[in-house]
Amino acid sequence: MGHFEPPRAVPGRQQSGRSAAMSSPPRVVAIVDDDPGVCASLRFLLETAGHAVETYESGARFLAEADRGRIGCLVLDQQMPQLTGLDLLARLRADGMETPTLLIVSTPSPAVSRRAVELGALGVLEKPLAQDDLLAQIESAIA
Repeated sequence: MGHFEPPRAVPGRQQSGRSAAMSSPPRVVAIVDDDPGVCASLRFLLETAGHAVETYESGARFLAEADRGRIGCLVLDQQMPQLTGLDLLARLRADGMETPTLLIVSTPSPAVSRRAVELGALGVLEKPLAQDDLLAQIESAIA
């Protein structure tokens, strides 16, 4: 009989959420928000619901560091310095990334909502976020 060896974690890569022993890598929910408190609370909520989560403090950091092939859903804050959520989404779409995306806003506006729809966002959610709505939309996006 052969010897079974369990899968090993990739060095330097921190995993969260679903088990690393799954046959395919988990679809990551990537949160891009410049507010560390929002990132921490969304990470807690989503990991508690069983999702793998990565957080990025800016659009530039996401562009530089994210493994885009693993991302199953994006949650982007609209109001970030340098690169807004819509700016980041437009750039990702121009690069061919069609990942399901939710945009979160502090103050909703028809112009932002219209542009988000034009760029293919699944929805625009207003802060404070309704946890059940957020989870339902993310579940739908990565199903």
